[in-house]
Amino acid sequence: MMAADALSIQGISKVFGRPGKPTVEALRDINLTIREGEFVSIVGASGSGKSTLLRIIDGLLPASSGVVRVGGAAVNRPGADRAMVFQQDALLPWNTVLDNVAYGLVIGGARKRDAHAVAQRFIEMAGLKGFEQHYPHQLSGGMRQRVNVARALAVDPKILLLDEPFAALDAQTREIMQGELLNIWQKSRTTVLLITHQIDEAVFLSDRVVVFSARPGSVREEIPIALPRPRALDVKRSAEFGALVDHIWHLIEHEVRTAVAENLA
Repeated sequence: MMAADALSIQGISKVFGRPGKPTVEALRDINLTIREGEFVSIVGASGSGKSTLLRIIDGLLPASSGVVRVGGAAVNRPGADRAMVFQQDALLPWNTVLDNVAYGLVIGGARKRDAHAVAQRFIEMAGLKGFEQHYPHQLSGGMRQRVNVARALAVDPKILLLDEPFAALDAQTREIMQGELLNIWQKSRTTVLLITHQIDEAVFLSDRVVVFSARPGSVREEIPIALPRPRALDVKRSAEFGALVDHIWHLIEHEVRTAVAENLA
């Protein structure tokens, strides 16, 4: 039986007005459908509107035109059916790991004991058993992001939105966290939309990679990732993996080089 649509993006465009300056067209006519349980990544040059689209999906920004639907319902504000994980962990420093993961459930009205029972399950899923009573300052950057992901999943969202969640980590930790994220996703099977600048990260994690053009961002190509699951990090050394990364890089190379040159100018 084919999975239902978890997320439908229809004709989304976004134009930012600037007083006394020309408007900026960030997104143009984005159309994208994501199935329940699918892991999809978006890549593209800096400034191509990837994070803008994620904020529209989360209800933090209004679209200039078009509609986003989650589970068939139109999005016009933030809601419990979506959870966002940002680049920085944004944990409450005065809360333990257990209380941080339970936080969304508690503010949603759950009794603390019930919230803790749910949080414990996701703490264990994230490989953090034994750290329940630790505070954020006692954890590594990678562990804090695992707490962040566990907190997002604990509220049982239909869509998990990830905005460069590992960007602040060093290269080695980032590699390990990619594997940890896959392990968590394989257990939860939550629908995931990831924004990343790392092409190999997108290919390793995803069922499908969506390549954006430079601003105004639009869908240039959707690339299915047929690598078998479950995946281990050593798949990155395979010829098939390398061919997928090379294909995506060639699609965006000119725009990435242009963006870097403009930033250095």
